[in-house]
Amino acid sequence: MIMQLVEEGRLSLDTTVAALLPEVHIGRPDVADDIAVRHLLTHTSGIDGDIFTDTGRGDDCVAKYVDALAEAPHTHDVGSAYSYCNAGFVVLGRIIERLDDRAWDRSLRARLIDPLALRDTVILPEEAILRRAAVGHRERPHEDQPVTTWQLPRSLGPAGLITSTVHDVLAFARLHLDDGVTGDGTRLLSREAVHAMQQPRFAIPSVGEEDEIGWGWRLNTWGGRRVIGHDGGTIGQLAYLRIDPSTRVAACLLTNSPSSDAVYEALFAEVFASYAGVEMPPGPKPAPPGAQPRVELLETQVGRYERTSRRFDVSMEGDRLRVVSTMRGDRALIGDEGPQTLVLEPADATGDHFVCRSHGQDPWTPLSFGVSGDGVRYLYLGGRVTPMMNHRG
Repeated sequence: MIMQLVEEGRLSLDTTVAALLPEVHIGRPDVADDIAVRHLLTHTSGIDGDIFTDTGRGDDCVAKYVDALAEAPHTHDVGSAYSYCNAGFVVLGRIIERLDDRAWDRSLRARLIDPLALRDTVILPEEAILRRAAVGHRERPHEDQPVTTWQLPRSLGPAGLITSTVHDVLAFARLHLDDGVTGDGTRLLSREAVHAMQQPRFAIPSVGEEDEIGWGWRLNTWGGRRVIGHDGGTIGQLAYLRIDPSTRVAACLLTNSPSSDAVYEALFAEVFASYAGVEMPPGPKPAPPGAQPRVELLETQVGRYERTSRRFDVSMEGDRLRVVSTMRGDRALIGDEGPQTLVLEPADATGDHFVCRSHGQDPWTPLSFGVSGDGVRYLYLGGRVTPMMNHRG
């Protein structure tokens, strides 16, 4: 939708938030003059991304949410790092509202849902209940229990409120395989804009893979070939989409469990090996026993790391690091996940790169530590930068 507005001449990727929404202030100090549309699309704005403020059910909820970002903390300087930012996508939704002069979800329907004939793509729970809507489930060890909240607040709509089906998600994927043209021949986006979205714009920290972000798409390297896609998680649900443009193979998996990474890895490895002839890279693994970092390197990582929705308490347990992850703020109120203890294993001998999991049967997830350009130590997990409190490198 943003790329459509660019092609209509309504904004450019270098237009700032302040120019498009002059009444909006973002954080203290206010960085609305520094954040451009490109920063929002690439999750490099530095806004604390997981702010889940419920501003009601009215058509003004997105505007109210963005107004409240005047108090949002920053996790890093604008343009200096990738950190997945739901709040930034809500700002993009507000920009769409301002330029289209209508609620964000009405623009979604007019610009994408109706032209693509997506019969089962909706936003609101009263629309979803008329369809085969799934209920999310809790994390292990309570995976047999449904969650107590079905959906994020409407104010988070542009970041993750779309409810859909595999059929409709693949119809959206096909639009990008067909250079912006729908099944009935309607052009929604130019070929140049479609290809521009799939070009690397910023590196995503990773262990063992070359991952980057384009204009919205995540770009992975599988066997020397570029595969694009996106994952998404809400309350007790996870979604996965991968597309190999060179062979026109796309796969989508929608689950109502937060513990579905193992299913994704097994299924997509088979699908893309069989139909695209490309091998999906194996997930991250612990380093061999001889590649353990020195204890003094591990001790530099000990401390509390905090952002609006999450706290990580890192401590030493013998010669190993132990991490306790706790939900905070509004996110804790809409979920029922308790504190989670993560087992860390070194991925190399540097003392910066690890793999972690909370249960023995789960796939390993990369976790790393670093120091930002302004000297603040941070923990990087799940695509997010979380700064250490009161500590500089």
